Amino acid sequence: MTFLALLPVGLSLLVLAAHFYRAGSVALFVAVLLLLTLTAVPRRWAARTLQAALLLGAVEWVRTAAAFVSQRQGEGRPWLRLALILGGVALVSGLSALLFRTKALRARFALDR
Repeated sequence: MTFLALLPVGLSLLVLAAHFYRAGSVALFVAVLLLLTLTAVPRRWAARTLQAALLLGAVEWVRTAAAFVSQRQGEGRPWLRLALILGGVALVSGLSALLFRTKALRARFALDR
């Protein structure tokens, strides 16, 4: 059960890392990949760090969506599908942070203390 709860967390972080790599930000790419290793650290601080990273990732996706939509609108190109996809990615990233409230992850990361 713990693996299934951490799967969206890991996928959200991998997609965020790919986003930073595509944008040419190698430092952020490496930082996000290192954050992925925190899923193996059963400590409260690791869970809180992952939650913060996922929420910041959601903010980054919203920022990116706004920039791309604005650019496409300025060029007179279609933008709705782009906004829906990136909005969905932002939503999944943000909701992944809530998975740490599940019973399995609360127990794994000792969040009930």
